[in-house]
Amino acid sequence: ATWDEALDRTVAGLQAALAKRASAEAKAPVGIFSCSKATNEVNYAAQKLSRVVLGSNNIDSCNRT
Repeated sequence: ATWDEALDRTVAGLQAALAKRASAEAKAPVGIFSCSKATNEVNYAAQKLSRVVLGSNNIDSCNRT
């Protein structure tokens, strides 16, 4: 797949998950995982994605291990 195809599929999947969550009786929690070996910048971008785009404070980066 090309980058454009991969990104389009990612966006479509996130939109479908958020639409399903919005229509659910009880809001299903959404969360993401990041990597403790990633740079601070990557982990910052991941938490921004989780909070701003997904509307969730649920993020884990395994920094406690």
